[in-house]
Amino acid sequence: MTGSAKLKLSDGTELFYKDWGTGDPIVFSHGWPLTSDAFEDQMMFLALKGFRVIAHDRRGHGRSSQPWEGHTMDQYADDLAELVDHLGLKNAIHVGHSTGGGEVARYIGRHGIGKVSKCVLISAVPPLMVKSEENLVGTPIEVFHDIRDNVSKDRSKFFKDLAFTFYGLDRDESEASTGFIDSFWMQGMQGSIKALYDCVAAFSETDQREDLRNMNIPTLVLYGDNDQIVPPISSSKAAIKFLPQAKEKVYAGAPHGLCSTHKKLVNEDIYRFITH
Repeated sequence: MTGSAKLKLSDGTELFYKDWGTGDPIVFSHGWPLTSDAFEDQMMFLALKGFRVIAHDRRGHGRSSQPWEGHTMDQYADDLAELVDHLGLKNAIHVGHSTGGGEVARYIGRHGIGKVSKCVLISAVPPLMVKSEENLVGTPIEVFHDIRDNVSKDRSKFFKDLAFTFYGLDRDESEASTGFIDSFWMQGMQGSIKALYDCVAAFSETDQREDLRNMNIPTLVLYGDNDQIVPPISSSKAAIKFLPQAKEKVYAGAPHGLCSTHKKLVNEDIYRFITH
């Protein structure tokens, strides 16, 4: 298709996106603080299998515009809806990793399932990450305050340090390479510091229980049981309870960044799910 392009959204923000291949459309929504490049392994694999693969850099991330405001899950969902409409997509398969899983869920919560056939949530943040009286297994708010402090103080160093746990390099059985750290750092440093700061609240404090209930389509939930970034107990495992048509797949020992460290398994499981 187009290769890559930018869509001017209704508020003037320019959204960078890739559009490769032909066939049934698969739309990818990436995690924080990354870009659409985080899905390059899945996109290449599925494009070669005869699918049209599309991925955008979220507003404020990567090669998209860097507006001061609008870094909320609602706005991310509306941006995705504009991209889907611009490309005329129907019966699309949506794949979201981490924050991108929240974006996909909120997109369906706000815009319905009329243009969606299936979903894949990979180590995704819904239903709610932060600890509260209603979510006692969540992560304390102080953890997210600390993330924001580190982004403000020295995000370059923070992203290099964070990549170790993101890809599980701190574990002896890690399948990651140090090259993943370079890629993570490069993608994170492309984004607006304001957007990355604000996005922490979006991915951690947005209650998406109702969004998940509205996802009345086949949904594959993939995650690793060694995820130190988005603990499964308050995310993927909890999401299963709300999703009407959920299928669960757990990778033993896999970290948060399993789309890279376990790309062969992830690719095959996505392909199997969307073709059956």
